[in-house]
This record gives sequence, structure tokens and C-alpha cells, in this order.
Amino acid sequence: MTEETRPAFAAERRERILELVRANGAMALRDLASHVRASEVTVRRDVRLLEAEGLLDRRRGGAALPGRVGHEESYTQKAGQATPEKMAIAAAAARLVRDDDAIVLGPGSSTEALARELVGRQNLTVVTNSLPVADVLTSAPGVEVVMTGGTLRGSIRALVGTAAEQALAGLRVHQAFISGNGITAERGLSTPNPAVASVDRALVGCAEEVIVLADHTKVGADTMVQTVPPEHIAHLITDNHADPEVLLTLEDMGTLVHVAVLEVDRGE
Repeated sequence: MTEETRPAFAAERRERILELVRANGAMALRDLASHVRASEVTVRRDVRLLEAEGLLDRRRGGAALPGRVGHEESYTQKAGQATPEKMAIAAAAARLVRDDDAIVLGPGSSTEALARELVGRQNLTVVTNSLPVADVLTSAPGVEVVMTGGTLRGSIRALVGTAAEQALAGLRVHQAFISGNGITAERGLSTPNPAVASVDRALVGCAEEVIVLADHTKVGADTMVQTVPPEHIAHLITDNHADPEVLLTLEDMGTLVHVAVLEVDRGE
């Protein structure tokens, strides 16, 4: 009997998995496997057993606490998930941005990572409701930042509400880079909170082209409120651990899918 299958070790490992998901709200299988020093196959089996006991919900590529369709994680929780993947996605997204252009950056840790990639750009205008995005770009002399105004929502560190939506109503930009809590071929991009969804719709509504940034933990996941229907998503930028079936279905629907390969995976 191996260490992975010995009952006492397996029980300890599952308890540790449960602790990690409780602390973070949701985690990718890859990250769980790294923390508990087991294979993804073993962790996937553990997650299935924990789901059968009602302790976790499986999602594509990861696990979450039960009943999280309407749950909104804190910014700190989201920022700590799939960090290498977000950096790779941000680098790929930056290649779609041109100098002398106007774009929207929505809220989230993925768009904050993209903002870091844009600090050296010239004559770029960025419209955003995200405080972290604006903060990053304060050190970018060639980037003009337009903030929406509105009511601060601390969980996403962004401005929402009527004032934010009205500020966006008269604007027109080339691209909107936006994230969310889940993306599926059936419903497109979604988020757990109606107020956040409303301002997200306003953000993409002023853009000619919608580009979604979503790491593998979000691909195949669905939450309560739809923000962008799948047919309105021009590009999806994700990482090489995303569910290929979901990506192929989105491609068949007309979305251009860009897969960012992590540096650690390039030699495999």
C-alpha cells in the first residue's frame, strides 16, 4: 500500500485540502496538489469524495466551498489564486494593446496584472473603475487614466453603481479587457453580484471588442449573474491548464481563444 492510499495519510490529506479551500474560498487542483504534495489525479479523487460528503463543490479544474454560485470572494482571496497563470495571461493580453489607443480595464487581479504590463506604453488612454488598476498606472507617464466615479465595493476594490454606469454611457473605446468569476460556453462570463454585473455590462458596452481574461480555475465555472453572453466575447485569453472541451466549444461559437503557456510548462 502506497503512502497516497494508506487510510491515515489519505484522511489527513483530505482534511488539509478542505482547510485550504475553506481559507481561500476556491482553489485550482494544480495548487491543491502542490500544497499537499500529491498528484492532481489523487487530489481530483479526494475532491470527488469530499463532494460526495457535501463538504466541497467540484468545478472544472478546481474545488470550491458548497453553494458558492452567489458567493463573492474577497480581492485578496482572488489575487492569491493562480498567480503564475494570471501573469502569463496578462503578458499575452498586453500584445493585443496598441499605443495611441483607448481601452477599458475592468476590476480584478487579472486586469491588475495586465495594467502592470502596460506601464511603459505611450499615448494610451485607460478607462477603469478599478482602484488597483489606477494605482498601478499612476507610475505610467505615457498612460492617461480615466476613473469612472461611483460607490466603492471593497470586495473587488472597484467603483460600482449608477454614477459609474453613467460615466461610461457616453464613452467609446477600442477594447474592453474584463474578468469575472466564471466563463462557460452556455452563459459566457458571469459574476456572483448583480451590482458588479451591471457595471461590468456598462464597461463592455462602450467597447468595440470584448476580451475576457480567465485563468483555468474560471473556465467551465458558472456563477449567479451573466455579464457578457458568449456571442459577444471576441477573445478569451486563458492558460494551458484550462479545460480544452470548453475552449473548443467557445471557438466553435466564434471566440478567438489564446492560450498562454506557463514558463514552467514550456519544456514539457
